[in-house]
Amino acid sequence: MLKSYFTIAWRNLVKNKFFSSVNIFGLSAGLACCMLIALYLHYEMSYDSYHKNIGDLYQVGTTWVTKGEKQHSAPMTPAPMARALKQEFPEVVRSTRLLNSFDSKTLFSVTTSSGETRSFLEDKIALADGDFFKMFTYDFKEGSPAHALEEPYSVVLTEEVARKYFGNAPAFGKTIHINSSSNGEYDYRVTGVFRPMALPSHIDQRIFISFAGGGMEKYINRNPTNFAINNMFYSYVQLQPGTDAARFQAKLPAFMHKYADNDLKKRGVEKEQFLIPVKDIHLSDVVASNVTPSASRTYLYILASIAVFTLLIACINFMNLSTARSSKRSSEVGVRKVLGAERGGLVRQFLGESLLMTFMAFGIAVGLTVLLLPLFNRLSGKEISLSLAADGWLFAAFWGMAVLTGLVAGSYPAFYLSSFNPVKVLKGKLTNSLAVASLRKGLVVVQFMISIVLIIATVVILRQMSYLRHADLGFQKDQQLVIPLRSKIAKGIFSSLKSELQQNNSVLSVAGTSYYPGIGNPADNAIRLAGQTMSEAKVVKTNFVNADYMKTLGFTVLAGRAYSRDFLSDTSNSFILNESAIKAVGFVTPQAAIGRKVYLSASDTAGVLIVGVVKDFHFEDLHVAVAPYAFSLLSDKNDFDYMIVHTRGGNVGPVIQAAQEIWRNQDAVDPFEYTFLDEQFQRNYAADNRLAEIVGYFTVIAILISCLGLFGLAAFSAEQRTKEIGVRKVLGASVATIVRLLSVEFLKLIFISLLIAAPVAWWIMSKWLQGFAYRQPITWTVFFYTTVIAMVIGLCTIGFQAVRAAMANPVRSLKTE
Repeated sequence: MLKSYFTIAWRNLVKNKFFSSVNIFGLSAGLACCMLIALYLHYEMSYDSYHKNIGDLYQVGTTWVTKGEKQHSAPMTPAPMARALKQEFPEVVRSTRLLNSFDSKTLFSVTTSSGETRSFLEDKIALADGDFFKMFTYDFKEGSPAHALEEPYSVVLTEEVARKYFGNAPAFGKTIHINSSSNGEYDYRVTGVFRPMALPSHIDQRIFISFAGGGMEKYINRNPTNFAINNMFYSYVQLQPGTDAARFQAKLPAFMHKYADNDLKKRGVEKEQFLIPVKDIHLSDVVASNVTPSASRTYLYILASIAVFTLLIACINFMNLSTARSSKRSSEVGVRKVLGAERGGLVRQFLGESLLMTFMAFGIAVGLTVLLLPLFNRLSGKEISLSLAADGWLFAAFWGMAVLTGLVAGSYPAFYLSSFNPVKVLKGKLTNSLAVASLRKGLVVVQFMISIVLIIATVVILRQMSYLRHADLGFQKDQQLVIPLRSKIAKGIFSSLKSELQQNNSVLSVAGTSYYPGIGNPADNAIRLAGQTMSEAKVVKTNFVNADYMKTLGFTVLAGRAYSRDFLSDTSNSFILNESAIKAVGFVTPQAAIGRKVYLSASDTAGVLIVGVVKDFHFEDLHVAVAPYAFSLLSDKNDFDYMIVHTRGGNVGPVIQAAQEIWRNQDAVDPFEYTFLDEQFQRNYAADNRLAEIVGYFTVIAILISCLGLFGLAAFSAEQRTKEIGVRKVLGASVATIVRLLSVEFLKLIFISLLIAAPVAWWIMSKWLQGFAYRQPITWTVFFYTTVIAMVIGLCTIGFQAVRAAMANPVRSLKTE
């Protein structure tokens, strides 16, 4: 019986090559899209799953409270938090701190056996405590995770970094000279080398440096028990197995009262602590950011929806083409029923045909997935792999998905075809019922509704990405060359390097700064007016710059002035604030702030003079609103972390070459590196850009699958109306009239899809845009463009078959009558 089913199914596939090919190709494309997106979703949900103690690991977060109202939450804590939790609670087995390096690049140097010094600028660096590798699982190639960071001046490297510095020789015990703006300049001993893990983690650092011994430890020890300041450390605890995290968290208010009340009252702030399971950090929406950027659940929902919708479109194609061709198989069904076939047997046969096509599509889809995975990895920025040995259960899941797809796609055609009345069939009285035709039209509407939603989503995302690229940030981001200054030597040549570069005709100005827009800035101050309490103080991000910084980046001065060497009052005791800062403090206008003082402590005896107010600018990306910001003059010209060179429009190559030559003449040890400010700022939108590309590509695939089904239906419709078209042509109908006749029905369905899809897409994308503090509104032009795109796609798809049918010789279609 099975052999008979298979034989009949195979003959039917061969007999109807065109429609079979349409179905198989559509299903294979839909399945391949589902597999790729499923692999991506699995990768995103597998973060930190490999840690042995993952069920007991928690990150400690902080919520700031003002006058009883919660303000904002962050995954950071003050320095003494981790150690105090370990001392206070027996439920805490271990605790550790992690601190990302504030430097965009840190200078590493090694001395070879020949006495040569080799230097590199490294990123993805963090400081950690001795228990870090006891809590988190790493595959050590050299050294012991139990003791790797216990000693002062210890450093642990990934295998790739160790090989770069020491080749194939063991790195353990070797010395690396590390020069960090935030952690000082010291020699470190390599105490461990680890291999990269197959699964991802929210901690993706390549280099771990011990807190013990460095400049950060010395800085912390100035206020070793203060729980109100330095809220920049990621603190983790490992709880005893079986500990109820909620009950443990309920003990934290009493803990804060015991350890932090005095410090918090002096600063006029309140804080609440909470726990985030480490296994949930990557997908957590409790805090806005973490050690590495968290994944957006909205993005994952969008991608999952695209996967489901793409496969659904392929299934709709199958159902539509199968039911549309029902009259072609009606005689077969009638004869088999007369010969005694039961409906159940016919259902199994038609489902078998559906499954056969699905399995063929599945084989093609697996090949497409393997072939496209490297391209998809480049597109998504991930390192997703697929191996039958390692991911056998995933293949089983994909196989199950294919079986389910075959059953779903073939279910309605199977039950519909098996329901034919053999008497009517054999008398030739069977016609497609109104209900079946209506269902087919409804499925076409659903199919194109999904495609149109995806088109609108793509247009909205691309418009938002374009807005982010071209939005006025409040400063001049173009033609700005950023040169990091890491070592004492590099910082020491700032003045001479600046002086020589300013003699270049292509250079407009040169500035020094501690931070620049688009990168993290941990420095802040709580400022208040005289007579206000510390609880009324407002936190402002603070940057330390030289007198040329305002001019170099082109900030707009609203009141007062920018820093100038002509004013002796311009010292570290003067501020330039942005609009948000003066409003937060309580000034009505920018002019009202000029000449006034703000205070950084509870005392009114020493204040900082406000000499200027600048227009608000985006020092962070456009996901977040502009916050209060302050500039302070850095008097030490040898302590800037970055040099910014504003060049004239055109080719900046000669300026870079000139800067490199000057650098090498004055600093033969440190490597010369540079970035562009506009490119650096745009890196904040990497996840959004990846989403835009992924959605765009999968939208194209979904549209192609939809067009494939529409193409097949148009071909079938033209085939069914061949004689009608012949009669009309004989009676004088033009080609244009016949094309319009065949096209208008499908174009009506597409227009109905537009009317339904537009409000749905508007609601979905409005939710997505809420993730940006500054966004491009969804205007009528989006729907106009989408209407044009959808109609052009539909007309092109249908038009080919319509023109072909209209230009056919009517003699051939009518000679049998």
